[in-house]
Amino acid sequence: MLRLRRCVLAQLLSSPSASTISPLLRLLSAAAPAVSPNPSFAVEDYLVATCGLSRAQALKASPKLSHLKSPAKPDAVLSFLDGHGFSSSDVAAVVAGDPKVLCSSVEGYLGPVVAQLTGLGLSRSQIARLISYCHGNLHLTSIVSKLQYYLPLFGSIDNTLLALKRCLYLISSDLERVVKPNVAALRDSGLGDCDIAKLCVPSPRLLTTNVESIRAMVSCAESLGVPRGSRMFRHAMSAVVFLGEEKIAAKLGYLKKTFRWSDAEAGIAVSKYPILLRRSKDSLRSRSEFLISEVGLEPAYIAHRPLLLSYSLEGRLRPRYYVVKFLKENGLLHRGRDYYSAVAVTPKVFMEKFICPHMEAAPHLAEDYAEACRGEVPTRFRF
Repeated sequence: MLRLRRCVLAQLLSSPSASTISPLLRLLSAAAPAVSPNPSFAVEDYLVATCGLSRAQALKASPKLSHLKSPAKPDAVLSFLDGHGFSSSDVAAVVAGDPKVLCSSVEGYLGPVVAQLTGLGLSRSQIARLISYCHGNLHLTSIVSKLQYYLPLFGSIDNTLLALKRCLYLISSDLERVVKPNVAALRDSGLGDCDIAKLCVPSPRLLTTNVESIRAMVSCAESLGVPRGSRMFRHAMSAVVFLGEEKIAAKLGYLKKTFRWSDAEAGIAVSKYPILLRRSKDSLRSRSEFLISEVGLEPAYIAHRPLLLSYSLEGRLRPRYYVVKFLKENGLLHRGRDYYSAVAVTPKVFMEKFICPHMEAAPHLAEDYAEACRGEVPTRFRF
């Protein structure tokens, strides 16, 4: 019947005498059901125009809000956030990280969450970051109790948020059965709270694993010749966490080959400076070529002074070598003077001991040294 009415309407409208049958048109139009516009809520456009999301962010977030038929709830949430001092960028971060927050009850959920997090010392922007990291897992009782534990453990709010961003499982993991036993195991290994924070902020998954895994990592770190409780033990643990036993074994093989070290020499170097295991192969190779081939250092000398491999090749090792060699070539420095003594000191001490005393005999030395630090080789340093 509806199709028949539409056909009749179309024919009448196309008829040249349509003006003479307007009463019939009005009758048929009244009989036909009204066609209402699409009442659906344009979520994606709302996210862009009102919440400040990019089109790509809105496209990703909109499926999670497809059930919304009107902006009533989102408007209430945005009004609450605005009224509590959240900036437009804070709001965008919250909505992009957890779009479903727009469906939250202001009185029953958001209000208590913001109040308690503020009570813990979090700023509006920090609360926004936290909500965006939690991806809908922000259960008030759980998050407050866990933050009360994590804040002193990680040492600051920013460190805590960074750890949460890297490992969402910190929110859902059981404090009593998982997290606290892992922290206790790390303390038993000789790590203080400051070391635990420095170790776990970049690798928070350590706190959500099991105690047996922690103990295995501690044992592996000890096998590198780094004793528990020593200043370098945290770095040994860090190498174990990021590399694992197989990659550590491969890296030791690379070190022995690149620096011509024996097993014992490689062990000495790593025990003194376990960070060495996390240096890239390219940086290690370039330092080996310079220190052994150009400077002429013995592999054993480097193994006992592995900190040499931590310094910038272009900003420290090479420029200071040029200065020391220039001074020796011109009889201004004893030829037996140790190269490491020139490299290990601070920039200020290096200037005081190796540059300033020779300004009269070598007036361009400071200028040449500065030029060498910029990656250039002054004429006077071309031996």
